[in-house]
Formats: sequence, structure tokens, C-alpha cells
Amino acid sequence: MIVDIIDKKRLGLELETDELKTIFNGYLKGDVPDYQMSSLLMAICINGMSEREIFDLTKIFIDSGEVLDFSSIPGIKVDKHSTGGIGDKTTLVIVPIVASLKIPVVKMSGRGLGYTGGTIDKLESIPGFRTNLSDQEIFSSVSKVGAVITSQTKNLVALDKMVYALRDVTATVSSIPLIAVSIMSKKIASGADKIMLDVKYGNGALIHDKDDALKLAQLMKKIGEYYGREVRYILSDMNMPLGYNIGNSLEVIEAAQVLKNNVRGHLFDVCVELASNMVSMGKNIDLTTARKMVIEVIENGDAYNKFIQIVTNQGGNISSVKISNKVSKIISPKNGVVEGISAIEIGKISLGLGAGRKELTDKIDFGVGISLNVQIGDKIKKGDVIATIYGDDNYQIDNFDSVFKII
Repeated sequence: MIVDIIDKKRLGLELETDELKTIFNGYLKGDVPDYQMSSLLMAICINGMSEREIFDLTKIFIDSGEVLDFSSIPGIKVDKHSTGGIGDKTTLVIVPIVASLKIPVVKMSGRGLGYTGGTIDKLESIPGFRTNLSDQEIFSSVSKVGAVITSQTKNLVALDKMVYALRDVTATVSSIPLIAVSIMSKKIASGADKIMLDVKYGNGALIHDKDDALKLAQLMKKIGEYYGREVRYILSDMNMPLGYNIGNSLEVIEAAQVLKNNVRGHLFDVCVELASNMVSMGKNIDLTTARKMVIEVIENGDAYNKFIQIVTNQGGNISSVKISNKVSKIISPKNGVVEGISAIEIGKISLGLGAGRKELTDKIDFGVGISLNVQIGDKIKKGDVIATIYGDDNYQIDNFDSVFKII
């Protein structure tokens, strides 16, 4: 029976709802071995899935674990998901903005693996910050300060954890249907009324090709709408790091500076676009009005004050965030204009310093990372400091031109 299902998908045929349930629920129960699920995942990766199969599989994933219910919290709950990238600290900026405008935010985030850092890792660089909250603590936090950022419950979409671990070691991570099912099953099971997606593309993102990123975004929107959720998305370029800082403590500091000092730039622009869409959905208002409200709460300090409230409520002390005192300066070897900053190469440097994980069990050094002094388009002179490395006082970039393109 299982072999017949695998063979059917190998031939590029559509699987029936019961066939999908049989093999995926069987895998959840331990009745289907890894080697058979691996074979099916590869067949899906090569031959794709129909929309009906994708909708069915999303429901199977949702039903495999706990489904959260935040209907007792007044207001429209708007969630946000980013597909991840080097220097992506948008959640740290967006959640306080949206919450300061009286829209309740329950943000469940994950940890990082590989080059891309996880929001939970970044928050845990704040001494005392608690990320593993009970349901009661989540409800009380939203009631008290209007927002909470917590790690995902272990019982949420249990099937996704099993399937993702297998995809990670079977070269099937890049399957657009499987990515969409993984993301949207968790967003729907997390109790969101409306969902904002930040789908990233480029060498510092999970998906490199912009057209593929658009396909993923459109597919996730269809899944959400099929299950009664309003979904919006933006596509954002991750060919260079997002913002100036890469590394856990460094990114928390940068997020706070964006809110406190109204620091403009690429990170600010992406965060404003995401937050404006969330406010538009949460208040059922037009995007232009929502954007004005977002800019106002940044400029008048309300968003930063909300950031401090959220951190304090979860036990953290932002003034105690520490960065490494081992410092190296990266110097420009020539005059010119910065034409490129490779996100993936910056990610590799950050990972090598200890800011990320190569394995799930690896420990992170919160204080290490990279602070860029330049962005694409900046004019520089020979001898200018273009980046600072934290965590190594004698750091040299092996191949400068692979990281910074100066013309």
C-alpha cells in the first residue's frame, strides 16, 4: 500500500486525500519508516503537488498537533512570518510597532540553524529574557503589554518537525509545496486571524530566485485564504544582509536603535512596509493611513517604549546586552563604490565566529558577529573601516572580493 502511494507520486500522479493521510499519519505514528517517507518527499520535490494535494496536506499537518485558540483575546490577531535571511531582525522591530497601535500580537518564533539566525536566539541574548512561556503567561502578557514573543510550543504541528528534519538531510528542503505547507500549517495552527508574509530571495535567503519566491508567496496566500485567513505578502531582497548588524546581541541593539533613534535605511523600510500591512489588516484600514500611523509611533517613541515593555515583561534587561570585546577592523583596500555585499559570505563569517549553529545541539555565542559600516551604493576610500568583527581580535577575510564588491 505505502509502496503504491510512493510509486504513484513517482509517476507524477495526484494522490488522493486518504492516500496522503495514510502515509503521513503513518509516519507520525512510526508505522512508515524514514526511507519510505524520504522516497515520497523526493518524488514530491521532483514532480510537485496539485493545489488540492497541498491544501489536504496542510490540514493533515495542522491536525497532527495542538491548535491554539486566542479568540478570547479581544481584537484581530495578525501574525507575521519571514522565510529568513542574514541579518533579519524584523520581528524585533515590527511587533512593538503593531502592539503600540493596540493590535494584539502573539508571535511564535523559532531558533536558527545554519547561516540564518532565529528570533528566539536573538531575544535570548538579552539577559533574563524568557522565551518558553506557558499558555497562561502568553495570555497574561498580551493582556498586560499587548504583545508576546515566545518559542513555538512542542505540540504545535508535530508532523512538521519530523518531516522537516528528514527534508534537511534528504535534499528536499527547496520544494516549494513542502515549504508552503510547513509555514502555513504552523501559522494557521498558531491561532492567527490574518497573516503577513515576508518572502525573501537572493543568496542570503532560503530561496535564491525571485520568481520562485513569488510562486511560494502566491501559494501560501492561496493556502491561507482556503482556510479562511487573509494573507498578504512582500518580496524582499536578501542578496545583501538586512541592516548593518549580523549576530544575536548586535541585531537586538540595532533593532532597538531603529525604534529609539528612528534610524532610516533598508531595514527601516522593510519593517515599515510589513508593519503597515499588519496594521491595515488589524484595523481594517487602507495602507496609506496605516503607514502614517506606523511612522508616527516610531517618531513619537511609542514603538520604542512598547519594545522596552515587552522585553521587561518577559524578564529581560536591554541595557545588559553584551557584545564581545575581541574586535577586528576590516579595511577597504581601495577607493570606489560598494556594488555588492554578499549576504551568504557574511553569514558564513558569522557562523564561523559562533553566532549560529551547524547542528541543533550547538551552543551560540551571543556576543559575536559583524557590524557593517557601509551599504550598497556607498562611496569609500582606501583605508576606510568598512566592517567590524566581534569575537576575534585578529580576524582576516580570506577572500575579500567574495564578500565586498568595490568598483
